Amino acid sequence: MKAIFDYYSILKFMMKYLFTCLTVIFLSLTASAQDVGGTIPNAIFYNRDATTFSTYSIPTGKQSLVIFFDATCEHCQRVIAQIGKRSKELSKVNIYLVSQDEYRSIDYFMTNFGKQLLPLKNVKVLQDRDHVFIMAFHPKQYPAMYLYGPDKKLKFTSSNEKDVAKFFKLINP
Repeated sequence: MKAIFDYYSILKFMMKYLFTCLTVIFLSLTASAQDVGGTIPNAIFYNRDATTFSTYSIPTGKQSLVIFFDATCEHCQRVIAQIGKRSKELSKVNIYLVSQDEYRSIDYFMTNFGKQLLPLKNVKVLQDRDHVFIMAFHPKQYPAMYLYGPDKKLKFTSSNEKDVAKFFKLINP
């Protein structure tokens, strides 16, 4: 009788394990990147002075470029440097640079790689102190770049630093 009990215990354990694995796989597959045509997700970030900034307050009527970066990411550094070199072409777009880093790291990053962007009135540097960006926007990797049209609908997204030129073509057709 004991052999039957052990067989059923093992079978029961294997079924629970299989169910858990299938659940994890299913949840992983359903969490995908934001779809083109979707609207800007609502999220709260923080300005340098610790006041809140909501994506809900991003104005309509002008394109918006949202870039999620990490201050230590070399790809992010190159992307921001490329965008900075073409800062004169950015008048038709609002830019929101979002990072989960501490502001001292963000400041270092911007001073060394995005210096040309700092004086622009249409550039806002934000901290994702509550770590909500990933859940709201579903980036695949750093840097995650999202271009929204004047209607706040996603036009183009990429994490490839080679796609910076595509963003500029869409910003300035």
